[in-house]
Amino acid sequence: MSTNIQPLGDRLLVKQIEEKEQVKGGIIIPDAAKEKSQEATVIALGTGKRDDDGKRMAFDVAVGDKVLISKYGGTEVKYDDQTFLLVRQDDLLAVFK
Repeated sequence: MSTNIQPLGDRLLVKQIEEKEQVKGGIIIPDAAKEKSQEATVIALGTGKRDDDGKRMAFDVAVGDKVLISKYGGTEVKYDDQTFLLVRQDDLLAVFK
């Protein structure tokens, strides 16, 4: 999946992985009350963070990696009827291998 959104600096564009709806005990939880998934797929990488010498630092992840993001991190972006998140690399908690 590619978009025309190019993150800047140490930001990444990710798409949250939607969890399958589970109904327990016949109770259906409305979408507004559900928590967003913390699992996401990396769609695009920014230009990279600069170190003290002005050199660009490489990212710890690559496009297509599945990552775990912080619960309240990132900025929601809507583009072409899809919702993405722009997050800093510091907001990534783990990479799924």
